[in-house]
Amino acid sequence: MDLKHESVLLDECLEGLDIKADGVYIDGTLGGGGHSLAICSKLGKEGVLIGIDQDAYALERAKQRLLGVTCKTVFVRDNFRNMAAIVEQHAPDKVDGILLDLGVSSFQLDDVDRGFSYHNTAKLDMRMDDRQRITAYHVVNEYDLASLEKVIRQYGEEKFAKRIASFIVEARSKKPIDTTTQLAEIIKSAIPAKFRRVGPHPARRTFQAIRIEVNQELEILEQTVEDAVKSLKTGGRLAIITFHSLEDRIIKNKYKSLQNPCTCPPDFPVCRCGKEATIKIITRKPIVAGQEELESNARARSAKLRIAEKI
Repeated sequence: MDLKHESVLLDECLEGLDIKADGVYIDGTLGGGGHSLAICSKLGKEGVLIGIDQDAYALERAKQRLLGVTCKTVFVRDNFRNMAAIVEQHAPDKVDGILLDLGVSSFQLDDVDRGFSYHNTAKLDMRMDDRQRITAYHVVNEYDLASLEKVIRQYGEEKFAKRIASFIVEARSKKPIDTTTQLAEIIKSAIPAKFRRVGPHPARRTFQAIRIEVNQELEILEQTVEDAVKSLKTGGRLAIITFHSLEDRIIKNKYKSLQNPCTCPPDFPVCRCGKEATIKIITRKPIVAGQEELESNARARSAKLRIAEKI
């Protein structure tokens, strides 16, 4: 399988992480290994790169890509939600930087058999970790109407969520919905024609929502940020790339709460709750891709990078 993957905001991530040659760095979403390879290029022989990915294929692909690096490498097949335990095992003295590139990797989207794409026919799957039980088939065919509508509305921000969920339930009552293209056609038929003529593919938001539900992508983010900050040395950097508004909102708000955790009423002259800031936000506004990158990599158009420093 030869699938293309272009690392998003690569230079901006390297600059934001402020890499030390002998530092210890985590790529919590190893993916195609592009970010990790670039980090390793900045590390010396005493530097360490810990690469984490729950996708077995991604992990093996990245291992091969990083074979020639001079720094030390550690590869862990796990979800970054288990960051605290991974750091305790592999970097008990904590780390100098952590990168999280959220969402689905390019090669996962391009691999037809994974069932992430509405453009090609495949079994409904969408798992980033094939060891887990729940697949897109389970969500589409077994969730009740209310649950399905909630997933589509909440994670897809789809205004036709109720109508789409109803069409799915009606279709599956006749026969199970097995493939990505079956589902895409049902979604398309649920959206009024005048809204199908403009904008992105009508199934995009619903597919996104189902993928997020299958992999529990948003539920883990707040705790992951907390664990990541605790895993950093003082002065260490946390860089997170998001690809849609729900992710970005969670990261933005979590950074703010960690920089200003005080819960005292605004009219209190001094803080009495005793909660102290644990980070300093480096990026007042998120970093986005420049025109040159956008021209070469369309998937960078929705990417936002936010960076914080442990204090």
